[in-house]
Amino acid sequence: MSRPIPEKLVEDTARELMARAAIDIPADYRDGVRKARECERNRIARFVLAEMERNWDIATADRRPMCADTGLPRYYVRAGNEAVIEGGFVALERALRKATADATASIPLRPNRVHPLTRRDHDNNVGVHAPEVTYAFEPRADWIDITAVHKGGLFGTDYRMLFPTDGVAGIRRFFVDTLVEFGKRGLACQPAIVGLGLGGSKDTCVRLGKEAACLRVVGSRNPEPAVAALEEELTALGNYVGIGAMGFAGTSLVVATHIEVAYTHTGGLPVGMHSFCLSSRRATARIHSDGRVEFRADPMWFTDYYRREGIE
Repeated sequence: MSRPIPEKLVEDTARELMARAAIDIPADYRDGVRKARECERNRIARFVLAEMERNWDIATADRRPMCADTGLPRYYVRAGNEAVIEGGFVALERALRKATADATASIPLRPNRVHPLTRRDHDNNVGVHAPEVTYAFEPRADWIDITAVHKGGLFGTDYRMLFPTDGVAGIRRFFVDTLVEFGKRGLACQPAIVGLGLGGSKDTCVRLGKEAACLRVVGSRNPEPAVAALEEELTALGNYVGIGAMGFAGTSLVVATHIEVAYTHTGGLPVGMHSFCLSSRRATARIHSDGRVEFRADPMWFTDYYRREGIE
């Protein structure tokens, strides 16, 4: 039987992930922005992209958050089926909440979490349903993966219920309409990784859109050829509308488009869209049952098991 993973180790790992997510932009996203800058022909948009890269270098060198608005810290936890945690999953969630509060003070993170009506603020990004923790599981494994994501919680997400006859043309129209709305109204900070969730129910497609944006690395492709082709098409389309970095004219609106699908009701085609802004902040660690901790940039969230389709 696997040895229990200590609660304190979970807490220490999560605290370190909070710092890495706030400060260090993942290499895959940095490479995507660099390529966008090299292709950008608008002088101002190109200047903005270059300044973004310079800001990231300074943040890493000074070990300070790369954006003053550190968003809403949240976690994605993938647990191996044979993993054992000291105190169980209640202890794991206690450790994640403690790490969030500690990181808010020590990094520091901006304490963004307030009660929606009274505006009560604990000054530590912890409260009712905060931070969010999303779970997935993996067979034949005794480790746990923890991914910290710092995601702005105000704008950058939309939803539309299409009809099956709307098809790909309807998805294209929704994609462009939403990108233009985000860009012209300042509802997202470009350039961005854009995630689309297709199918499922309303909550499923919105969840998948956020996971596609936040948990897939730039350069990855959906394993279904038709979906992967649509990803490429929408990225090119998004960079054709005339909006560039931070809303200036240009061709650097979308760094990548990631699409994830779920089987849905025969009468509908729900679409959830999420823009992971230029502050694409994520960090992942795997905690093994023997106490080893491995940090990495790729969350590896969309495994074959996670995308399973048939009956096992």
